[in-house]
Amino acid sequence: MSLTTTFLDELRARTTLSTLIGRTVKVTKAGREFKACCPFHNEKTPSFTINDEKGFYHCFGCGAHGDAIRWMTDQRGLPFMDAVKELAANAGMEVPAADPRAAERAERANSLYDVMTVAADWFTEQLGSIAGSEARAYLKQRGLNAATIKAFGMGFSPDSRGKLRTALAKFGDAALIEAGLLISVDEKEPYDRFRGRLMIPIRDPRGRVIAFGGRMLGAGEPKYLNSPDTPLFDKGRTLYNLDRAAAAARKSGRVIVVEGYMDVIALAQAGLDETVAPLGTALTEMQMETLWRFSDTPLLCFDGDRAGQKAASRAAQRALPILIPGRSLNFVSLPEGQDPDDIIKRYGVVTFEQFLDLAEPMVSRLWRIECDQAALDTPEQRAGLKVRLEDLAKSARNSDVASEYAHSFRQLFFKQFRFRKEQRDQIVKAMVQSHKSPLRDMNDIIFRAILLGLMRYSDVLTKNVEVIGKLGIVDRYLAKWRELLINAASENPHLDEDLIDTILSASDVSPIAKRNIRRDLAFSFFNKGSDRAGGDLINVINMVIEEQAMRKSLAEAQQRFQISLEDADWIEQRRLHLQIHDVTEQKKDWLSDRNENWEDSLQKAA
Repeated sequence: MSLTTTFLDELRARTTLSTLIGRTVKVTKAGREFKACCPFHNEKTPSFTINDEKGFYHCFGCGAHGDAIRWMTDQRGLPFMDAVKELAANAGMEVPAADPRAAERAERANSLYDVMTVAADWFTEQLGSIAGSEARAYLKQRGLNAATIKAFGMGFSPDSRGKLRTALAKFGDAALIEAGLLISVDEKEPYDRFRGRLMIPIRDPRGRVIAFGGRMLGAGEPKYLNSPDTPLFDKGRTLYNLDRAAAAARKSGRVIVVEGYMDVIALAQAGLDETVAPLGTALTEMQMETLWRFSDTPLLCFDGDRAGQKAASRAAQRALPILIPGRSLNFVSLPEGQDPDDIIKRYGVVTFEQFLDLAEPMVSRLWRIECDQAALDTPEQRAGLKVRLEDLAKSARNSDVASEYAHSFRQLFFKQFRFRKEQRDQIVKAMVQSHKSPLRDMNDIIFRAILLGLMRYSDVLTKNVEVIGKLGIVDRYLAKWRELLINAASENPHLDEDLIDTILSASDVSPIAKRNIRRDLAFSFFNKGSDRAGGDLINVINMVIEEQAMRKSLAEAQQRFQISLEDADWIEQRRLHLQIHDVTEQKKDWLSDRNENWEDSLQKAA
């Protein structure tokens, strides 16, 4: 059987070589390539490399070299046609039948490339004509320069039912219909598909025109019209601008996915050439596989409206079953009603990069999708969420990915809905209330506990003077008490408990510098003789310092957030919102850990 070069090239392009080889050989990521111990000769140090972008493997030890088909014949031992059939089945392709018609179809496909090339040139000519003035005005209004218009081959289709048909008459109606340029209904005369539209060529990875997208300039629907599927064009497999984006994506190590042509073109004009778009459909599994050839975590930056976010959510749900270790998607959230083109025009590429830096991991996006499905106020509703999350994790076909998603979902659920023990703080606060006490709040109670402990463990005091000085003590009695202890440690190298008591007895803080067994917290470091007491004291001091730092960070972020609201600076609002959320979650975790540590270091009052 004779197979065309076009078919074999497509077969190789649809086969991810590292995945194919990884089915029988353990491969590991090494930069933009993969490496393994060569299966063709014995070795302990990997010298076998796999390059998905170029579609070949090579062993620097024995010289083995080949593509996906060669792998199947040399390593698997299959005959050539059996290798092709197996690869084609995995790629969802049909092997051409062994008859003369296969060659005829290949020849016809080649002629269709000619048709599309001539059509693209004709549309470009029309853009420069008198009839193309409205299209030129539209492009100017969109802020596109001449270099961009030329680079993307943009053109114009006159509002006529037959001008293109006449211009390309030499190819015949049958070829124009097969290329998707004419519409034929029943026995009526074929007519031009694209009329009164800005024309945008769609190219394959080799840069050949295979289809068109047309943007309506006047009134009418649909606003955007794509070519139908043809022998050259498969909408579900094609990514717009991949021919130009591939090199830029390899260089930058990232690929940006937006919704439409104009977003791609605007970002490319701003210097972000590594941008592609699906073609009027939800992002498909085949398109994702293509994206992963250029980046392990493509950035999905869809519009900030409900439709855009719904499309992003569908992509996340569709991607999970086909994830493998190391591959995922990241999601960029834009302000409501804004698209990438809007951001670039109004704020520039630097601001757009800030949005990319705030991209959300896929696990977080899936968590939010499930949480938004229904109310979560009752135990039954939360139980329903747990079931949905468990089922979602199981949908990942790779067992390692499924396990990690299940673990992450459990962690997110626990953080969101866990029930903590009632804080000991309120009980302790009631214990220490006294009209003679100058203490004002729970912070002062903790500070008092620390100072009492330092009186008993002078070695902790002398070794941690600088840290103790950072404690944010406001109460003047406690501040004076702390000052006396720090001075005593600085002036007396052989400080001990008795000397501390002597120093404090002569001060005005002496009445409060005595432990009250009925009212004070019962930490282990209030008494001598405990092996762990000194360590407990240091832990409590460090935890208080950490809490003060978190409180300060949160207060500063909240203050800046308020200023950003007054300035309508939604970029800063988004960044600060995430920062406040992170610090708040960190503080929740810290409080939980603190309570556990304090439970451990507290003992019953004697």
